[in-house]
Amino acid sequence: MSAALSTRFTETFGIRHPIVQGGMQWVGRAELAAAVSEAGGLGMITALTQPTPADLAAEIERARRLTDQPFGVNLTILPAITPPPYDEYRRVIVDSGVTIVETAGSNPEPHMEMFRAHNIKIIHKCTSVRHALKAEAVGVDAVSIDGFECAGHPGEDDIPGLVLIPAATERLTVPVLASGGFADARGLVAALALGADGINMGSRFMCTAESPIHDKVKQAIVDGDERGTQLIFRQLRNTARVAGNAVSREVVEILQGGGTFPDIASLVAGSRGRKVFDDGDLDAGIWTVGMVQGLIHDVPTCGELIERIVTEAVELIDNRLRRATAVPL
Repeated sequence: MSAALSTRFTETFGIRHPIVQGGMQWVGRAELAAAVSEAGGLGMITALTQPTPADLAAEIERARRLTDQPFGVNLTILPAITPPPYDEYRRVIVDSGVTIVETAGSNPEPHMEMFRAHNIKIIHKCTSVRHALKAEAVGVDAVSIDGFECAGHPGEDDIPGLVLIPAATERLTVPVLASGGFADARGLVAALALGADGINMGSRFMCTAESPIHDKVKQAIVDGDERGTQLIFRQLRNTARVAGNAVSREVVEILQGGGTFPDIASLVAGSRGRKVFDDGDLDAGIWTVGMVQGLIHDVPTCGELIERIVTEAVELIDNRLRRATAVPL
């Protein structure tokens, strides 16, 4: 690696490059997280991808066999009829010696006491400035601010990153990661210009050699463009951005016609989405990807991707931006 970019985020979290692999259900497994961390970024294992806390403990150990660099665990807290045993997942994270956690979804405050007591650094991912300020107030070490372009849940405010990121960075004092719509050096440099201390990428890391999803899904991302996603659950005030396919279109049609969640529950079951990633059947269920797929054109290794982003970002800063100097009027 010929270049590095140091920011408040890299200094606080002890990593080489200000690039984070966000937690992704069914995707954030040991091989991907370890590859990102080994390349100098910060990889994330997704806790709830693992069916039990014991499975999470085994996955953490598997990642440790693949890298000696820091990696984190994502713990997403969402409403559920039968909530996962969050306290048991928290205990595994602590007992496994993990030092970085990414929380997302609901308020992270109920999880703070245990993590703080064990010197675990916390990144909270949110979609609005007001929620970011609340997270800062309860003591998180960094915030990942997710613009409307993102995959998964963009919130209900529909604020794109170009506005949301500087709106957050001018009010927060903790390091900020820019999330939603990032895939390359141009995005990293833009994020830094907007006041962020790094970027959080999901869809881009889905489309890498170490990503544990079917090659047909990776090829669909490469072949797709920025128009190829769809917003579902808008009527339920639980908006999600997913790949546009037969299932997502049916979900939208049912809800627009006055349907309710029980009418679509079988269509949006997580087991169906996992089948997409496992088997490569792109219409087996809903699966998440961001508008940024329009900027993804290959399937590199994580090492190649991170080196490319950092090297090109340094070149952009040193060359193109320096040439854009002010001239007297």
